[in-house]
This record gives sequence, structure tokens and C-alpha cells, in this order.
Amino acid sequence: MSVLEWIATLLGIACVALAAWRSVWTFPTGIVAVALLGVVVFEARLYSDALLQLFFIAANLYGWANWASARQTTGVVAVAYLTPGARAMWLGGIVIAAVLWGAGMHRFTDASYPWWDAGIATASVAAQILMAQRRVENWWLWIAVDLASIPLYVTKGLMLFALLYLVYLGLAVAGLLAWRRAA
Repeated sequence: MSVLEWIATLLGIACVALAAWRSVWTFPTGIVAVALLGVVVFEARLYSDALLQLFFIAANLYGWANWASARQTTGVVAVAYLTPGARAMWLGGIVIAAVLWGAGMHRFTDASYPWWDAGIATASVAAQILMAQRRVENWWLWIAVDLASIPLYVTKGLMLFALLYLVYLGLAVAGLLAWRRAA
């Protein structure tokens, strides 16, 4: 395991813990963590995951601005639930995007596990957007992402990242509980 993996792992844990506590500092920490993670997964030929990290940099900038303005207005980072219709639309969008992305990765690259990786990537995109929008449901998606990522990273021999996602899973459950109380 490289030094880069260790640094990305520690920053990733800090980022998720800060999100669970609804701290705006989750976003600058996340930007550095995902940039480092992107390098590692690209080298492992998990291209969907690598591209996902580029998205996360932009999403972290968006979330940072959104949370900072919400905090200035109310003094805390307020959270809320999606409507049932919005939940259904997000789920449908994730499935469609995963199928399309997986097909593209399968056909046009030498990606390892293109369908599995694409499913994780698209669910992660949705979860990150929902987190930036301060929606409780983001944590359900992160739990699903973590449960799918652990065996993928084990399969690729990225044991530290598998352990990281196990820690993320615990933090996602804690985040879900905390955000449900806050909502």
C-alpha cells in the first residue's frame, strides 16, 4: 500500500466524519481526498471510479458553497427529506445512468468490472449531489455504495481502500442516524 493510499484514506475518513457532523469543512477535506484517490484508482484501471473523483472535486465545490450559505442563513446546516416522487426519479436516473455508463466502459475501455464500477460511480454521483443539497437520503445511497465498493476493492487487491469503505459504511450509518434526528 502506497503513501498516497494512506493519505487518501485518512483524509477520506475525516471527510465523511465531518459530513456526518454537518461541518462545512467536509468539502475542502473531500477535495484533497478525492484528488488523491483518483490517482490511485486510475492506476488500478477503475476508470469510472477515476472519472468519479473529478466529478467529486466539482461537487465538493458546489456543496461547500451551498452549505456555507445555508449555515449563514440559519446558523446550522439544515437537512430535509426528498419527496417520494423525487426519490423515485433519483432511483430511476441512477439505474439508467449505470446501464449507459457501464455499457460505454465495457465497449470502449479495458476497465476492470465496468458494470460494477459504473453502478457504484452513478450511485455515488447521486449521493454526492444529494449531500450537497442537504438531503437525508444521501446516506442511504452512501451505505449502498459502501456495501458494493468493499468487495470490488478486495477483488482488485486494494485492501486499504476496502477497509476505508468499511469505515465509511459505519460513518454513513452514523450520518444517517444523525441527519434523521436533525431533519
